[in-house]
Amino acid sequence: MRLVGELPLTVDRSAPEPMSVQLAGQLRSAMTEGRVAPGERLPSTRALAKALGVSRTVVTEAYEQLYAEGWLEGRHGSGTYVTDIAAPSDEVAPAPFESRGGERPSWERTETGVIDLRPGVPWIGALDTPAWRRAWRLAAGVPPATRPDPRGLPGLRAALADYIRRSRGVLCPPSRVLVTRGATNGLDLLAATVLRPGDRVGVEEPGYGRAREVLAARGAELVPCPVDEHGLVVDGLPDDLRLVYTTPSHQYPLGGVLPVPRRQALLAWARRTGALVAEDDYDGEFRYDVAPLPALYGLDPDVVVYLGTTTKILTADVGVGWLVARPELVEEIAARRDRLNDRTAVVPQEAMRLLLERGDLDRHVRRMRAEYARRRAAVAEALDGLRLRGDTAGLHLVVELPEREAARVADEAAREGVLVDTLARHHAGPARVSGLVIGYGAAASTAELRTACALVRELVRRRPATARPAAGA
Repeated sequence: MRLVGELPLTVDRSAPEPMSVQLAGQLRSAMTEGRVAPGERLPSTRALAKALGVSRTVVTEAYEQLYAEGWLEGRHGSGTYVTDIAAPSDEVAPAPFESRGGERPSWERTETGVIDLRPGVPWIGALDTPAWRRAWRLAAGVPPATRPDPRGLPGLRAALADYIRRSRGVLCPPSRVLVTRGATNGLDLLAATVLRPGDRVGVEEPGYGRAREVLAARGAELVPCPVDEHGLVVDGLPDDLRLVYTTPSHQYPLGGVLPVPRRQALLAWARRTGALVAEDDYDGEFRYDVAPLPALYGLDPDVVVYLGTTTKILTADVGVGWLVARPELVEEIAARRDRLNDRTAVVPQEAMRLLLERGDLDRHVRRMRAEYARRRAAVAEALDGLRLRGDTAGLHLVVELPEREAARVADEAAREGVLVDTLARHHAGPARVSGLVIGYGAAASTAELRTACALVRELVRRRPATARPAAGA
């Protein structure tokens, strides 16, 4: 048959490749080579299916794939058109990433032959490349603003409010959302707005070192607050704290989940003392025992400032996060941010909005939850026999070991080409708990995870006979 621009299209029913894939490939080649021009209208799915003698589903699936890749756009009541921002004629459309546990590109490794199991980086092997490319293509067409809103693009703030409601059980209007460059940037903006030099700020011990650095840089006097297997120990919090920074959904790095009675006690303490609670929800989307827990913010939006980020659900390259707080505090932070000339770039904001509004981010999170569950199971199996904690959520777990043993195993593993973290690095003072922190998010395939963790297990078992047993063993 002939299509727009006298373009020949055929499908081969005997070919191993699905007919929808064949059709999408032919259309993609035609657009890449310029045989179908940007802005040109395509036949309806019904008309093309009839002309080709195939079911309408075949054409629909082909169109949906090209739409996802950014080649096509729909115009309400008018039909399907080749997008005006089609790729240059020398660009070859890539195949989608397939999550097969394959290796990451060599330039993303720490060094050749090294398996990096340090925590903090997500796995990007299952990134939906067509959706990713489409979002960035379309976002690139957004004109820059003369004076960007320090609160972020209105469309993204609305999309984030809806996403937080769906994923974390938080009801908030867009007026409570401020777009940041990530959770750390959000914490820094909060500290710059509400803290004065010398204000006392509670931080979890052990806890997130970068958060401590941010708060200290804003002149805060840091007050280490102990954590246990459930998270922050609320009893005994000093009454003179201006702010408490906490990771209640998956305490970093020990992995505890703050139980409801403690959450209520923390909020009651904040109400009584006039302090604020900064909730860093850095990986709250990923739980493997139960559904993701509601955020602490939902229990008392007036005393909690909720910090989120795309770093763990997508990649740090996006550079988009969010801060949710009571409206007057959001306005204060926005005004302070304007004076600091701190901005979130417009193109990443628009790309994030598209990923949210089209459902691509939700689909990605569902895929990644399943992927991380598989990777976590592989790690737990390879470490069988060792005492683990914090393995019901997130992208890392802890192997409990005496401090000297943890340091020895980390050093010996590094000599064997496996990098792991120790809990000692996450303490501001003397280590209260000890062990290894093993991440299973980013830098290794599933096979590499098994191999590396089997090495760690073997190194633990090689410990001298005089070594003390692991805590609680």
